[in-house]
Amino acid sequence: MGAGAEPVAASRTVVQLRPVASALPMGFLGLAGGTFVLAGLQVHWISAEQSHPVAFVLLAFVFPLQSLASVFGFLCRDVAVATGMAVLSGTWLALGLITLTGPPGARSGAAGLLLLLAAVALWVPVTAGGSGRLLVAAVIAVASVRFAATGVYELTGAEGWKHTAGVIGLVLAAVAVYAAFALAVEDQHRRTVLPTGRRAAGAGVLDGDWGHQTDRIVREAGVRRQL
Repeated sequence: MGAGAEPVAASRTVVQLRPVASALPMGFLGLAGGTFVLAGLQVHWISAEQSHPVAFVLLAFVFPLQSLASVFGFLCRDVAVATGMAVLSGTWLALGLITLTGPPGARSGAAGLLLLLAAVALWVPVTAGGSGRLLVAAVIAVASVRFAATGVYELTGAEGWKHTAGVIGLVLAAVAVYAAFALAVEDQHRRTVLPTGRRAAGAGVLDGDWGHQTDRIVREAGVRRQL
């Protein structure tokens, strides 16, 4: 093939982008549901005998919403959000299954280790996402702290850590609900209405032109040859 073959091939290549709604509000509401119900168990709003119903909530409500948010995050080419939602959904699924199959109120060393790992893993999307979306980063960071506190309780059985995890869980629920509302309104109006902490590149996604949105798309996963 001649030297001009590559430009000709590039001119005949079409990359299709399908507009979709933001999956972040759905994912954050799923997170809020899971952390709120589990926090109720940890601060003794509900009895330990309710462990199995709590597990059903994690499996039937939290996991589907966050796993779907993860899928759409990848489809939207947002690896930070997609990875964060994937880690959250997988952690809630495992925690729900462990809680469902164990005696009511029982602790699990395996769950504790998983929660500690998830707490560290969540800093991957927080760091990779940069400082352009402070609200999104804050929700995932608080979720990391919440998982860490719960993991320590699962390993040690210290009631102080259990109560601390519950309180952090309630804070996380409030932050996640606000984030879901603010981002849903933002997506509906195509502009920031409530504070979401967007700046620099994070703000540019709302007011950038077409060239800004598709810049370097040929180097993104799904277009380039290798991941």
